[in-house]
Amino acid sequence: MSFLDEEKWSGRIFSGTWERAAGGDFAVVEPATGGELGRVGAGAAGDLANSAARAAEAQRAWAATPFQERAAVLRRAGDLWTQHAEELGSWLIREAGSVPGKADFELHVAAQECYEAATLPSRPLGELLPSEAPRLSMARRVPAGVVGVIAPFNAPLILSIRSVAPALALGNAVVLKPDPRTAVCGGVALARVFEEAGLPPGVLHVLPGGADLGAALVQDPRVRVISFTGSTAAGRAVGELAGRHLKRAHLELGGNSALIVLDDADLEQAVGAAAWGSFFHQGQICMTTGRHLVHAKVYDEYVERLSAKAERLPVGDPATQDVALGPIIDAGQRDKIHNLVTTSADAGARIAAGGTYQDLFYRPTVLADAGPSIPAYDQEVFGPVASVARFTDLDDAAKLAADSEYGLSLGILTADAAKGLALAERIPTGIAHINDQTVNDEAHAPFGGVLASGTGSRFGGAQANIEAFTETRWITLRGDIAGYPL
Repeated sequence: MSFLDEEKWSGRIFSGTWERAAGGDFAVVEPATGGELGRVGAGAAGDLANSAARAAEAQRAWAATPFQERAAVLRRAGDLWTQHAEELGSWLIREAGSVPGKADFELHVAAQECYEAATLPSRPLGELLPSEAPRLSMARRVPAGVVGVIAPFNAPLILSIRSVAPALALGNAVVLKPDPRTAVCGGVALARVFEEAGLPPGVLHVLPGGADLGAALVQDPRVRVISFTGSTAAGRAVGELAGRHLKRAHLELGGNSALIVLDDADLEQAVGAAAWGSFFHQGQICMTTGRHLVHAKVYDEYVERLSAKAERLPVGDPATQDVALGPIIDAGQRDKIHNLVTTSADAGARIAAGGTYQDLFYRPTVLADAGPSIPAYDQEVFGPVASVARFTDLDDAAKLAADSEYGLSLGILTADAAKGLALAERIPTGIAHINDQTVNDEAHAPFGGVLASGTGSRFGGAQANIEAFTETRWITLRGDIAGYPL
């Protein structure tokens, strides 16, 4: 029997047990072929209310579970990602359109997220405070209660587990709503892993669904914290709704990250890093390098080298072919990408490579002569499109890089690392990499953006996770009842 035995989850949602969904079911579609891989339960408002109530009940016992036992569940979960990597990786390839290397990376990060989370229950969760009165005074971190996680399609496993694992480790219950396009590798897989790891029933719930289910999750009064990853437009709606209901929302949103190539950079190495930054997973990553800012002295050679590399990259079905790029997730996303490319060409950009597609397979594309007012340069494309613009000096580079509504990731390539670091200080982003491209992720490192890329919340790292998924209580203790003059 396989780990993701379809008989267990077909047409069902997970509420500690596998149950039929009030919303019926929907097809799991392989974007490379259009074929149906299975059927997943579709969560409805009634399912959500039931799960939130059951999660709130189960959370109290889970929070009271000895910290060693909670840590052990997370360690076992980490082991299971590795133990079943081949089967789980095949779902990431077929359902999410990942090339095998990207699938392997997601599974590696998933295991590391669980191992990192396993260290949280034994961390100090408070501090002693001075007090004017003769008493013990302390600030203590306590579980928030029920955490709602809304995850997207592009890196479905990473972008679910990075909230689910630390929230569980810190004593919370979790209701996860994965994107319906990747409901198996972003939802069912997590349910199965934690089920096998020994998580008590009712502590984790998985309900695939659309925006209406996400809204119900945000509004449910038993859900106290929302962790959302997705587009900036959707994040604004989630943040507004959460604010109306007086609950915290951690928003990790879009990006249009810049890669700055100085004139002293090794161009062969620079182009290799740049291609990865723009074309990895078909550009469907929030950290994707959308804007290539290249010194005028090396601009023409850079465009020529990047275009040649783009033309050589194979595109196709990652389940059956050895390719660098797989399919775009669906036709709607493909058409959005192509519209940005064609309107950019109409606005004056030159298509130096790509700009074409077959079915959902979009060729890696290089747009030369880009810059402000070119649509694919100004906006987040979420596709394999590299817009390349010139700069003349460091002031020009800093101004161009900072001239964006987004502030997620930044890469700077140079022979002088100190100069690169000084330049990074002038550009507001949540993440910066000197002599690397913009797409990086490690489970123990704080991750998140500023400006339209998020609310400044951070995923990853002990302190960031503790702040995200706990509340602070002020507690005092006296030996005798205090006396008052009334």
